[in-house]
Amino acid sequence: MQKIVECVPNFSEGRDLAVIEQISSAIKQIEGVKLLDVDPGADTNRTVVTFVGDPEAAVEAAFQAIKRAAEVIDMRKHSGAHARMGATDVCPFIPVSNMTMDECAELSRMLGKRVSEELKIPVYLYEYAASSPERQNLANIRAGEYEGLAQKLKNPDWKPDFGKAEFNARAGATVIGARKFLIAYNVNINTRDAKKATDIALEIREAGRNARDPKTNLFIRDENGVPLTRPGTLKAVKAVGWYINEYNMAQISINLVDQELTPIHIAFDEVVKQADLRGLRVSGSELVGLIPLNAMLEAGKYFLKKQNSSTAVSHAELIRIAIQSMGLNEISAFNPQERIIEYQLAPRVNNLLVEMGITDFVDELASDSPAPGGGSVAALAAAMAAALTNMVGVLTFGKKGYEANQTEIETLSNQAQTLKDTMLHLVDEDTKSFNNVMTAMRLPKNSVKESETREQALQEATIYSARVPLQVMEHSFEIMKLAGRLADIGNQNSLSDAGVAVLQAHAGLEGAALNVLINIPGITDESQVAELANQVQKLRAEAETFATKSLMSINSKLHSTNE
Repeated sequence: MQKIVECVPNFSEGRDLAVIEQISSAIKQIEGVKLLDVDPGADTNRTVVTFVGDPEAAVEAAFQAIKRAAEVIDMRKHSGAHARMGATDVCPFIPVSNMTMDECAELSRMLGKRVSEELKIPVYLYEYAASSPERQNLANIRAGEYEGLAQKLKNPDWKPDFGKAEFNARAGATVIGARKFLIAYNVNINTRDAKKATDIALEIREAGRNARDPKTNLFIRDENGVPLTRPGTLKAVKAVGWYINEYNMAQISINLVDQELTPIHIAFDEVVKQADLRGLRVSGSELVGLIPLNAMLEAGKYFLKKQNSSTAVSHAELIRIAIQSMGLNEISAFNPQERIIEYQLAPRVNNLLVEMGITDFVDELASDSPAPGGGSVAALAAAMAAALTNMVGVLTFGKKGYEANQTEIETLSNQAQTLKDTMLHLVDEDTKSFNNVMTAMRLPKNSVKESETREQALQEATIYSARVPLQVMEHSFEIMKLAGRLADIGNQNSLSDAGVAVLQAHAGLEGAALNVLINIPGITDESQVAELANQVQKLRAEAETFATKSLMSINSKLHSTNE
């Protein structure tokens, strides 16, 4: 698997678009990285840039961006609402795929060393790359900001991790590190009073606020006179309150530094709660940069559960619910294809069968092209069976008389939803596997070496072409069992739908079996042939037994209803 790392450098310029373009261009010129997002903020005078790539390319792109920022940004002239200490204020590496946090920390050290040596910029390491516990927290490193940096560098305790303790007046200092995926998120409040927003921020952030005596309202201090703090309501959350002139409203600006501890939807609802206690209203929210797909899906499920609605809906619907529930469209349109990181990373494949309309798909099927063929149809039949199964579950959820099985019904529905997506993927995968066989057959065989290469490619393609419909068989049987169970405990007004789902899934399984068998003669590995043949025989026998029993039960119920 390819190693993929995300890098999210923050630059101290959010107003001059020409400057921002120069920095982002330095990233785009590096082969092996993809620039995902450039998010400037005028009032904060700060731009958050997000890109992904292989580790080596990501380090190179980060260095070139830091170098360009040092050339085009003069910190002596900078001001903005956001805390900062350098032209490139912070530059974290985040593991995305096949990367560990330790590997990201090592990338941080490689970049920090180069930045300090070649650009003469002091570098501090933070979070998982930190050289000491005191430097794990970005706020500790950034305390005093740019204006206090010259004095800070004179303190031996704040010697940079890389570079000399010398003040670079133009570029300031840069903080580089490795961290978990951070969600930068702002919640909008129906006031222009920044103090009220700050009050909420202090209440929710993990660091909390100074504790007060409830009787005297005075700060509670320890024996040394130092004010004691009261922890905030949310773990792994940093927050400040501010007024954004551009929006004519105050916001709670939140960094969710560990979405597993505090997901975005929990942070939103907590702000709603705190705002309500103060007579304020949350009018919406704003995502800064990108967000993982799972965070949006979990948010959608959370809000559906609050409505006592089934969560067994499509990804698109879960995302729509999340966007609407958190008001992510209030300030600007939230486009999932642009704001969700996995959608940005996914390669765009043209001419997918599953993206065709029904008429176009059927017409393509009826053409003289050998693919799509029976394998894709089998997968589509099973996908429709899974969709019907899910429908039965959704129509049962929350319905009177079915409360005792509600948890199981929700689980079955979600399993059917996942299988539906899997089967839709296999619709195209079956056609792709067939095309791979055709490609292998067209390879040259003018020499012994060419013939051997062709034969190896043909064997690999044929085996895969048999294993794709085998997957369809396995998943079709799973769908049959889900549909059969929902026929027993689900909404009896949808009994016929459950029956059709069993029949469709069985048809998908039998159709896929034929597509495994037609590929077996082209496979020379006898162990592979034996395994495939045994699997087909076993699945067909089990599915036939299950289908007979399940349909007999369904028909019996339907006949008794009509008597």
